[in-house]
Amino acid sequence: MAEITKPFGTSLLVPSVQELAKEKTSSVPQRYIQPQHDNVVIFSEANSILEIPIIDMQCLLSVESGSSELAKLHLACNEWGFFQLINHGVSSFLVEKLKLEIQEFSKLPMSEKKFFWQSPQYMEGFGQAFVVSDDQKLDWANMYSNS
Repeated sequence: MAEITKPFGTSLLVPSVQELAKEKTSSVPQRYIQPQHDNVVIFSEANSILEIPIIDMQCLLSVESGSSELAKLHLACNEWGFFQLINHGVSSFLVEKLKLEIQEFSKLPMSEKKFFWQSPQYMEGFGQAFVVSDDQKLDWANMYSNS
């Protein structure tokens, strides 16, 4: 049987992780357990000096250091899955304001967040993006996407 794929820009709707976390349960739902991460060592004495990769946007855009910074970015994405971006030109006031707005949104009751919930036609909104199958493994996170 051929798998039906959703067009780019849409996502299947799934329950809110925040609401699932409120339920009385003794284990994480199977859909959120990532088998490829079962044996990953997060911390050990051998690598006790872990530092989050830092990517410098000015270096990334520079002709002289762009390729080495791009290599650092590639490594950060492959090995860590995230990084800290510096010298990006966004004011610290705006970054702090955004963090406060996110915290306030997170505190809203689900009845209010539902006004921002994704629809089946668009990926924008509150929920999870790129969900294309009922069997797909999901991240234990909600997101808000707005293009």
